[in-house]
Amino acid sequence: MNQEEFNFIYKEEFWYLSAFINSLKVDGQEIAKEIENDLKNYLQDLSGKEIQKKEIKEEILHLAKNISLSCEWIPYLEDFPYKDENSEKKYDTLGFFQFEIEYFRKDPSQKKKITPLLIQQIPFLILPRLRIYDNSEKNEGICLDLESPIYIFVTSDEIKGKNIEWTKENIYKYKKIIANWVVIYSGQWEDYSEELYERRVENNLSNRLSELHYIKRNSGFIYMAKQNYEMFFSSYMKKYVLGPTPRIRAIQFALRSINQSLDLLFLKIQAETLKNLKIIEREIQNLRLLRGLIQTKLSIMYNELDYNRREHYTKVLKHLLNEFEIANIVERINVKFNGIFDAIQDLYQKINKEMQQRTERGLIFLNLLFGAGILVDLISAIIATFNLQASDVGTRLLNGIVAIIIGCILITTIIFYARVRLVMKNRETNNEIIFIMEDLNDNIILSKRKYPPYQDYYELPNLHVEKQKHASRYAIKFLKENLKMNVISLEKMKIFKRKEEDPRGYAKSLLFKAKISIKDGRLINKVLEKYDLLAFPKENLRELSLAFDHGKILKDIEIIT
Repeated sequence: MNQEEFNFIYKEEFWYLSAFINSLKVDGQEIAKEIENDLKNYLQDLSGKEIQKKEIKEEILHLAKNISLSCEWIPYLEDFPYKDENSEKKYDTLGFFQFEIEYFRKDPSQKKKITPLLIQQIPFLILPRLRIYDNSEKNEGICLDLESPIYIFVTSDEIKGKNIEWTKENIYKYKKIIANWVVIYSGQWEDYSEELYERRVENNLSNRLSELHYIKRNSGFIYMAKQNYEMFFSSYMKKYVLGPTPRIRAIQFALRSINQSLDLLFLKIQAETLKNLKIIEREIQNLRLLRGLIQTKLSIMYNELDYNRREHYTKVLKHLLNEFEIANIVERINVKFNGIFDAIQDLYQKINKEMQQRTERGLIFLNLLFGAGILVDLISAIIATFNLQASDVGTRLLNGIVAIIIGCILITTIIFYARVRLVMKNRETNNEIIFIMEDLNDNIILSKRKYPPYQDYYELPNLHVEKQKHASRYAIKFLKENLKMNVISLEKMKIFKRKEEDPRGYAKSLLFKAKISIKDGRLINKVLEKYDLLAFPKENLRELSLAFDHGKILKDIEIIT
């Protein structure tokens, strides 16, 4: 059979569109029905002016007038509190809209004329319509992923020409035709290279010679012989091949959104005041929660890869995770979280230093006032004013006003002095938790500083906290959630007052000793590397350049002898 005699005949298709919704403001199924009706009306009313490819305008209009379209909302991650940093809008559910599409349902003979080039036209035409819908004020409870193309899954159950066994040789023999059906958003240019077509037809996920299963970044293609299609498509393919694709694509959308939010928060950090920094910290904590929810879903998938005995399904799942680069995106996000954490710690140090300098200037000023006797003179002036004997009412009134003014100055000065003292007292309650983390091999865990002071020196892992009485709770949360450690034991050792030793201005540090292991049982070195930590045998600690007074701390508790 030559190339001209062979082709696939269109059966039906499925579209997927990732989205966040706020379930308190909108109902997902009602939105799905609105989108369905709006797109149907839009496509029926097309005039042709909207179509850019004029050479196939009539074929596109014919397709649009003969579309069967239904839409359904599929929630995937509920209780997912995502906030868009650009619009300030809030959502609580991650999911996707699933469209079932079929052209010429009433006249299947027309399907033989449908080509991959035609199939991509309708999703392109409806994107502007979806943007209008997404941006309308009444729909502020939804956020559609319109930066990505609508995902298209095309299916076929019939071939023009005789049936073929899909050996590797036959796949490469008909690679150009297969490739055009596999990658819908391609333009279908005639001068693509042979190498491109070969790359497109790699990774046929089917285990059968009678079928083709392809999943790419923006589209997928399934061919099954008619009998197999009728028997297995709805019962198996929808669940184990089509089903995981929009779920992992929704995860990719959520991860991209978290990544974008981290970028915006990072830009805000340096310009913010301490008060607004607290708000940013809460938002970062929320993003960590979202990352945790996503990682929980991914853990379920990874467990399926380990234990599911459906070889075809696990092959599809592994391919999807790789195709959408989920592990790489998660890794980049983890690096950004670490960078933001470091930036916040450095900003706190800067703020504490500035606060200390302002407080010291205030105390110097007050000491000058007391030293020069100015406050004593003010008190004497008030007493003298009240003792003045005046013969007329006007003079007595003037003396009273002068006394009140001088009294206000005195009271204001005393309040300022008390406030400065209070600030100094509060500053001394700024706390840092320092961790002596010991693994099951008796190694001590250290991190290498990325920024001044003591850049490139080693330090004990540490954490800034506000309230000393909650230090144990903060410590456990930091070890379990941030560092993904199992806490075998946690002991509060002692409090260090460190005004001189630490140039960052911390006044008090709380020392905790923790025995730790890795939550999921992986090799500890891999986990430590992921979170920028290093494990050192105790006997090697003396040889290291340790930041601040961390060497002294280790000597005081006899870790370094």
